Amino acid sequence: MSKFISCSASYKEAKIVLFGAPFDGTATFRSGSRFAPAQIRTDSYALEDYSPYFDKEIKECSIYDALDLELPFGNTKKVLNQIGRFAKKIIKDNKKPLMIGGEHLITLPVVEELFKEYKDLCIIHFDAHTDLRKEYLGEKLSHSTVMYKCWELLGDNKIFQFGIRSGTKQEFLWANEGHTFLNKFNFDNLDKIKEIIGNRPVYFTLDLDVLDPSVLPGTGTPEPAGVTFKELIEALKTINGLNIVGADVVELCPHYDLSGISTAAACKAIRETLCIL
Repeated sequence: MSKFISCSASYKEAKIVLFGAPFDGTATFRSGSRFAPAQIRTDSYALEDYSPYFDKEIKECSIYDALDLELPFGNTKKVLNQIGRFAKKIIKDNKKPLMIGGEHLITLPVVEELFKEYKDLCIIHFDAHTDLRKEYLGEKLSHSTVMYKCWELLGDNKIFQFGIRSGTKQEFLWANEGHTFLNKFNFDNLDKIKEIIGNRPVYFTLDLDVLDPSVLPGTGTPEPAGVTFKELIEALKTINGLNIVGADVVELCPHYDLSGISTAAACKAIRETLCIL
């Protein structure tokens, strides 16, 4: 398997460890995100190493690509435990994890491990969906429940959600009771949230379906009326400078877009995310 472009540092010297978590076991509409990490690495070689948005070459960022974890099928808890153990090693070695999904539930074990290190951890969450259900069809561990599970760990006023345009009425009402900061449709108020967070440690999770399906149709649950890629770049510029201690990019399903445009967008989003870590 090829590595993501310019992620050529050794583990020992790396400041950032990129790894894939090819799991989509709780997908509720279209599965296939488990194929994303491998496809992203292959297509990353169409990218330039240099980001003109951040005036940075990612080879300057000292990144080690650990490739994909070998995750078992059919056992969600075992998968999450395995991801958590790997994240724990990265954090213990004073490196930052950047995980490529896979579905959004994989965020949970990394947040759990970071919370052990940073009790004031915050989450910045870009997504089309609230992901605040308490359960989905009786399952408490689901990509539809991941932010609620994170809230159970972190508590109120620690999760900041942007681009949200889909969820149950109950999820929106619950968030608006003060449990999370939920910004519907776009990235308005991101500057304000940056001031509120200050220097607290931040985990950044980017669900690619925050992008409009005209930009990225290759995802498990496409949701119309999303943001443009340019708007995403401007949002990344806004949160640049925060104390980001880890990140993930999730929910690409490459086989639903045979043009390759969705994977190209995912690769570029990962490159820019590397630049802000």
